[in-house]
Amino acid sequence: MTERVLLQPPEIVKTDKPVIFLAGPIQGAPDWQSNASKLIHDIDPNLIVASPRKDYPEGTFVYEQQVDWETHFLRTAGRTGVVAFWLAAQVEETPGRAYAQTTRFELAEWKMRHEYEGVKLTIGIEEGFGNARYIRRRFSQDVSDVKIADSLEEMAKNAVDLAHSI
Repeated sequence: MTERVLLQPPEIVKTDKPVIFLAGPIQGAPDWQSNASKLIHDIDPNLIVASPRKDYPEGTFVYEQQVDWETHFLRTAGRTGVVAFWLAAQVEETPGRAYAQTTRFELAEWKMRHEYEGVKLTIGIEEGFGNARYIRRRFSQDVSDVKIADSLEEMAKNAVDLAHSI
C-alpha cells in the first residue's frame, strides 16, 4: 500500500513514523518543495514528508501558525526522521527581506543539532545560491559526515537513505 503523505501548514498532526522535513527558502525561491516531495515519494511512497510551502488563499496566512507548524515538524524530524535542506538559488526579489534569511538561521541551528545531538541531516546546494562556498567549508570543518548534494535529486536520495537508516 502506498501512502504518499505530505504534511503542510497549518494543521499539526501527530505521527510516530519518521518524517522528512523539507527545509530551505520559500520566498524568492522556485517551488522546489513540490519536486522534492515527488522525488522522495517516487523512491519510497511510504515516507512522510513535511513541506512548509503552501499557497494560502488571500487573507488566510497567519505568521504565528506558520512558524509554530515549522517548529513542530522540524523538531519531529529532528527526533525521529531527517531534516533535509535544499538551498535553492534565488529567482525573484522579495522587497525588504534578505533572501533565505530564515533558512540560514535554521541551517546553523540544525548543523549544531547534528553535531551535538546526532540529528539526521542532509543538505543540497543549487549552483548560484549565495555564500555556498562558505557553507561547504564550514560543513567540511565541523560535520564532514553530512552529505552535501549538488542536485535536488541527490539531496532527495540522501534524505531517503537516512530515513531508511533509522
